[in-house]
Amino acid sequence: MTHHKRKQFKLLQLEAKQLIPLAAPILAAQLAQQTLAFVDTVMAGRVSAMDLAGVAVGGSIWGPIFLFIYGVLLAITPIVAQLHGAGKTAETGPLARKGIVVAVPLVFIAILLLQNAGLIFLWMDVDPQIATISTAYLKAISWGMPALALFFLLRNLSEGMGLVRPSMLIGLASIPVNIAGNYVFIYGKLGFPAMGGIGCGWASALSLWFMCGCMLLTIWRVRRYDRTHFFDLNKTCGAEGAPQLLRLGLPIGLALLVEASIFALIALFLSPLGALTVASHQITLNYSSMIFMIPLSLATAITIRVGHAIGQQRFDRARLSSRTGLLLNTAIALVTATLTLIFAERIAGIYTQNQQVIVIAVGLLYLNALYQVSDAFQIGAAAALRGYKDSRIPLLMVIIAYWVIGLPLGYSLALTDFWGTPLGAEGFWISLIIGLTIAALLLGIRLYRVSRKETPLLQIDK
Repeated sequence: MTHHKRKQFKLLQLEAKQLIPLAAPILAAQLAQQTLAFVDTVMAGRVSAMDLAGVAVGGSIWGPIFLFIYGVLLAITPIVAQLHGAGKTAETGPLARKGIVVAVPLVFIAILLLQNAGLIFLWMDVDPQIATISTAYLKAISWGMPALALFFLLRNLSEGMGLVRPSMLIGLASIPVNIAGNYVFIYGKLGFPAMGGIGCGWASALSLWFMCGCMLLTIWRVRRYDRTHFFDLNKTCGAEGAPQLLRLGLPIGLALLVEASIFALIALFLSPLGALTVASHQITLNYSSMIFMIPLSLATAITIRVGHAIGQQRFDRARLSSRTGLLLNTAIALVTATLTLIFAERIAGIYTQNQQVIVIAVGLLYLNALYQVSDAFQIGAAAALRGYKDSRIPLLMVIIAYWVIGLPLGYSLALTDFWGTPLGAEGFWISLIIGLTIAALLLGIRLYRVSRKETPLLQIDK
């Protein structure tokens, strides 16, 4: 190994030692949040396959809305990271307050959509029993939308500064709250009627308000946040404001929505094939979402590190953070994919005792293992680009990969005889592998070009 290569390897090691401690609490917070969906899936599945299918189809609507709000407000993280890196921490709190202006219409639209989701199920010809459970589930969870938006806003402020432990602790604390809520509302305890899968919606809304209250209390009482001036209404930020947040955040939110909507449409397209197929798909999707938290958490750490480096005008450090993060994500994905292949049957058995569902789910889990590497790489590349405040071109790339190529291919493989015998759920998962691989290639090329520049691609503060 040459001296230059040894030096590069040492730099990668040093950067990895910065990224991993930053990503670990984020991972714990993400897993805690994903555990809420896991708990809903398992506890609803213990009631009946119909309740599980109802929560699954409801989640196919709720999930994209959740990710869209998260994505739009995620613009706060790279902007705060760059301000913090540049020594302008006093401007971060007023900037986060500007995010409330962005969040209010998002919350209003989300509630409106969730309250009227029954019209979507009617249009998609979803099984009436499944639709009834899903509609009531979504109406319940809609009351947690204001809490969700404010929690994300405050969490992104904190993580942009590199303070990641509060969201981890709050996320972990929310798990027993969700389990207790599910127990009360699903099975009818403490005087409440037994709601089955519908009760998961009320328990989730309760958990969201608990998390929001804890995060708000943390920002108010913990001294390290005083320098953000979040509660100081007389303090204003610099040139950054709601229009700038929306300009950066809207493409991020749309990119996440494009990806999530693929899974939503798949669940809806599969619903006429019966509760067993929908339940198997939901098991695979829920497991996939939990595994996805690992590269997603590291991706958030990449955004923070790149943003701090850009704020400090250290563009070489930004490139190093991007490169190291992508290598770590890829290596971890290879491990999780291998474990998925080995333990697929046991994984499916955690969710259900129905042998028919397990058989279908195992086949889908094998396919899921194949796409984890591409998925990890593309989310890491997208996160690095967010650190550069680059979100518009990545949005176009994601649309091409998922909507122009992935979804039409999946529909033709799963539900038509264009390629031969329709493959059902497997056809959609095959198309996801192809779409994610294309997205990884496009975003990787984009990151390479952006990172070679000596200044951030997008200066949204002008």
